[in-house]
Amino acid sequence: MTAARSGPAFSLHDIPFSTHGSWFGISPVLAEKTRAEDLHLVSHQNGMHAILRFTPLEATTGERAGTRTEATAGLLSWTGEQGHIALAYASPDTVRLRGEGLGLRITAAADTLTPFTGTYFYRDPVDGAYVFTSYETGRRYRVTVLSGSVEVSGGQALGTSARGVTVTADPGGVWEAAIEELDSARLPYASSETFDVVVAAAEQAFATFVDAVAPWRSSATPAAELAAYVLWSATVRPAGLVTRPAVLMSKHWMDKVWSWDHCFNALALAPGAPALAWDQFRLPFDHQDETGALPDSVTHSEVLYNFVKPPIHGWTLSHLRRRLPEPLSRTELTEVYGRLARWSDFWLTARRAPGAALPHYQHGNDSGWDNATTFDPARVVVTADLAAFLTLQLRELARLATELDLPDEARHWTRTAEVTQAAMLDELWTGERFVARGVDSGATWSTSSLLDLMPMALGEHLPEHIGKTLAARIEAHLTPYGLATELPTSPHYLSDGYWRGPIWAPATVLIEDGLRRAGHHRLADEISARFRALCETHGFAENFDALTGTGLRDRAYTWTAAAYLLLAEAHTLRHTTPAPAAHTGG
Repeated sequence: MTAARSGPAFSLHDIPFSTHGSWFGISPVLAEKTRAEDLHLVSHQNGMHAILRFTPLEATTGERAGTRTEATAGLLSWTGEQGHIALAYASPDTVRLRGEGLGLRITAAADTLTPFTGTYFYRDPVDGAYVFTSYETGRRYRVTVLSGSVEVSGGQALGTSARGVTVTADPGGVWEAAIEELDSARLPYASSETFDVVVAAAEQAFATFVDAVAPWRSSATPAAELAAYVLWSATVRPAGLVTRPAVLMSKHWMDKVWSWDHCFNALALAPGAPALAWDQFRLPFDHQDETGALPDSVTHSEVLYNFVKPPIHGWTLSHLRRRLPEPLSRTELTEVYGRLARWSDFWLTARRAPGAALPHYQHGNDSGWDNATTFDPARVVVTADLAAFLTLQLRELARLATELDLPDEARHWTRTAEVTQAAMLDELWTGERFVARGVDSGATWSTSSLLDLMPMALGEHLPEHIGKTLAARIEAHLTPYGLATELPTSPHYLSDGYWRGPIWAPATVLIEDGLRRAGHHRLADEISARFRALCETHGFAENFDALTGTGLRDRAYTWTAAAYLLLAEAHTLRHTTPAPAAHTGG
């Protein structure tokens, strides 16, 4: 199926309008639980900050116009009874606007300017452009009016004042403008491209991306294009502490790269955008500290180390290498081997108590399952999911060492993987379930959290009877919409309880993969089908109500979109790849 050049339509209340590489988007969502009546230019440099407010105006009265907003991958529009306004990205840091029959007031989102906050506004005498300079982002936003009439208010004003420009055209006429996000200064804006050419180029850029990332899509995977748009539009160019092109978790308030979220985005992108995928995998490793720890998160102006995330990177790399269209070079293998070895050594040294065989988490945040009920009795805890992920990582290190002709190191990693898995089974498996153990108390406990069942990720490496037991327990978590992270019958279940009930993409992908590798195809197929249907109906939210399917929290989450693409692609290929011919002997 060929994508329509315009791309999928979507609600701006769920997904911001942006483009690949840009650090800003156009959205009514200004912060968590904060939505505005008007669309705003929202930047993610130095955090999430609403900078400019866009208010459509009736041409005859100058009053706010009643409009409906519509968005596709390449074009955003306001449509009212008297006319319309359109906006498109000319480049990652520049949008073009065109209006006919309606005017547009472009004002600072913050009315008050202090010595350290707010937005200063002035007309630049060099080129006649209008400039908003923001304390919050440390950037400037330059409005160049290309045609039409301009009214200015609040130029050079201090304190509290309405600041901005109103752009209109004569009856029957058209006005145009450009808005740029820039650092300090730039040559005057000039472009020979018409607005229609800008739109066509934007639409083509997305069409090229989706054709590369989801060439397998069809009417049977109706959310594939929108999932690709969520990833494409949440990608930012390198800036600040972001060392590579990066897919943020969202261009809403979850505007960071967390050090396990990036793994799922890398896997989804690998076949069609391999360079971008490889950058996603490597980005947190650019900030690996002297102990080998990865940061908790990376964003434009901060790198946080107060927590870590689980070591799913060996599992990821194993899949990533199979999905990349070209094998990694020896140089790349050597680099990633060294970084993965240091990350593993962190868990084996900094996170193993003296005499302990198994590593521990210091807080639920380290697991990625921040408030899961597994961590209710204690936070410094030895858990089976951590041991399982580390075992998979150690096995991948052994494979890498073998390929790099390091037989002694390969034997070391293989032995360490075997010892870790054996300790997990000996210390944490009761014969019926996995338990967690408090590092300080030595006490053990089990819970109704899906986290206790995550060792299913070991797949074919699990003893068969344990795999069957885990699969049966996992099936008990399966609602009509997917895997609840806490059993719905648990007294601790909360419909919007973060990791105490809602459905999440990473748990779904990890468990589906482990079940499939262990031979539990029927259950894996059911989990995949329900999650895909959930996304097709309710979008790509951070997580979902397990009993209603309603999207929760951030509604434009990239690892959810990535999970959909991974599961939809795999389902499609399983049903379109011809079965091998039967062997007839001879």
